[in-house]
Amino acid sequence: MADVTVEIRDGLGWVTIDNPPVNALGRAVRQGLWDAVVRLRDADVRAVVLTGAGRAFVAGADIRELGQTPRAPYLPDVLAAIAEAPVPWVAAINGPALGGGLELAMACHARIGVALAKLGLPEVTLGIIPGSGGTVRLPRLVPMETAIKLVTGGKPIGAPEALEAGLVDRLAQDDLHAEAAAMARDLAAAGRPKPALARDLVAGDPIDWEAQEAQLRKRSRGAAAPLEALASLKCAANAPVDVALAGERERFLRLAKSDEAAALRRVFFAERRAGQALKQADADPVDLSRVGVIGGGTMGAGIATALLLAGSNVCVIERDDPAAEAAKTRVADTIAASVERGAVSAAKGEAALANLTTDTDYAALKDCPLVIEAVFEDMAVKRAVFDTLDAVMPAEAILATNTSYLDVNALAAMTRDPARILGLHFFSPAHVMKLLEVVRGEATGARALATGGALAKLLRKIPVVAGVCDGFIGNRIMAAYRRECEFMLEEGALPHQVDAAMQAFGFAMGIYAVQDMSGLDIAWAQRKARAPDRDPSERYAHIADRLCAAGRLGRKTGKGWYDYASGKAEIAPEVTRIIEEESAKAGRTRKAFTEAEIITRILTTMQREGQAVLDEGIAEGPDDIDVVMITGYGFPRHKGGPMYMARTAD
Repeated sequence: MADVTVEIRDGLGWVTIDNPPVNALGRAVRQGLWDAVVRLRDADVRAVVLTGAGRAFVAGADIRELGQTPRAPYLPDVLAAIAEAPVPWVAAINGPALGGGLELAMACHARIGVALAKLGLPEVTLGIIPGSGGTVRLPRLVPMETAIKLVTGGKPIGAPEALEAGLVDRLAQDDLHAEAAAMARDLAAAGRPKPALARDLVAGDPIDWEAQEAQLRKRSRGAAAPLEALASLKCAANAPVDVALAGERERFLRLAKSDEAAALRRVFFAERRAGQALKQADADPVDLSRVGVIGGGTMGAGIATALLLAGSNVCVIERDDPAAEAAKTRVADTIAASVERGAVSAAKGEAALANLTTDTDYAALKDCPLVIEAVFEDMAVKRAVFDTLDAVMPAEAILATNTSYLDVNALAAMTRDPARILGLHFFSPAHVMKLLEVVRGEATGARALATGGALAKLLRKIPVVAGVCDGFIGNRIMAAYRRECEFMLEEGALPHQVDAAMQAFGFAMGIYAVQDMSGLDIAWAQRKARAPDRDPSERYAHIADRLCAAGRLGRKTGKGWYDYASGKAEIAPEVTRIIEEESAKAGRTRKAFTEAEIITRILTTMQREGQAVLDEGIAEGPDDIDVVMITGYGFPRHKGGPMYMARTAD
């Protein structure tokens, strides 16, 4: 089948891109488009309709070509040929028009799309910028403020918003192709519209470029591509079109060969390869149209919300009627918040909540093929839950535990059929965070694994398979570098210095700010539980324990590693005093740390623990470790992950 087909019907040229699965603009597609332009230039047609086969218009370039020497025909030349065609070209946007796909649509003389289409220029998420006129055409179709948001943020917008902004000219009401044909005929009768590059910038409020750069520099946390994208838009606003186009292309080609782009491409593919064992499971998953959740606290409510918004019916079990009612309210509030921020429509939120039931009797779960336990992180509590589930649930039901540390094998061993037990480590908030650690126990069977994979797909999460150990992949590595950070506190660093070093490296927050946000008490309880088995010769810092004993549990108590009396994190003299006292007790001579020394210690510890995770078979590969640290723990995406950095170090 040809990548691009051309037909002539009723005086119109029809050009269809057919390059499954997303109609990416690889070399064959570019050649097909070029040939289509040449053929239709001399054909007896009044106008041309360009569309995509399947569910996508064009969802971007062929990412495998990025970083390689470009091969003709080049996309800028193809788009210029379309824009300069003697008859109008209409882009009939039948699905996602992203990256080069949106650049292609903007090169056409008009655009009509289905209401569900997404349009955007996400190149910055791959460490590059649009390279075929995107930053020059876009502000001639939409206000510059909108263009800055689209190009520097990389987040697509829906077709209705694109219509309001001016990015599309019309939304199809019924039949996209018929309405695109009518639009094309109208344009032919009225005379071909000016191509975008021949238009003036869309009028809008003046842009304070210095303020935009300052805000973006802070938000991008060391990534270069967003700032380069802003510079390209500024050039488009102030320079002649040919100069702006040349500048954009130079930036694109330079960035495509950068270390940042290489790291981001690698993460892109790593996320899509993650969870290999789930894809290879030789079994069918259970039906996920009805799922049980035990525990309606913060995590349970988040899991229930994710399932409800994905279309499942959910039954939440709580210990008594007041707790069940509180769980229902918590889920309702979570869905309402999603509606308020525009993540889901009001109608979808209402429909989702209608599929929620709560109960106090485990018997209500009997028709749930999957039950996810999300109670307090305590082995005795979870064992009691699994005792009841094992007695009540049908033999074919899959039973999962949402745990971040506990031994899935120990829970499975106490059940009649350990093959149906697996761990599902959700990250909070569970309805937002994209990572799902699927924990495979020694006896976890293929059907349970397949169910874990199907659940991740249903919830649109990235699944990573982990073996059983204390903390699995992510929390084990985090615990290791958290200990190393506390050792640095003993040796002379202070919390705000560690946090500053991490933020300068690219983390959104430092480890001590994160601990204060999540609360210090849970980790304290875990340390106390492990204390009897701790090797007396093992180095152990007591600083965090002393903070907890003093009631410094984080933001919820108004004080933790920092003081929050003013509403903002402030350096806490009491914490400094405790740190210095513990340094003296440990016999440490305090010294100053540079940011580079701090981040080197953290990175080295991550990499060392990551290698141990690999050596023990806990992770399926180094890519999975990087996916976990990036999507679950805030490791800067544009760095590629700790294991990637270890492999690519000079």
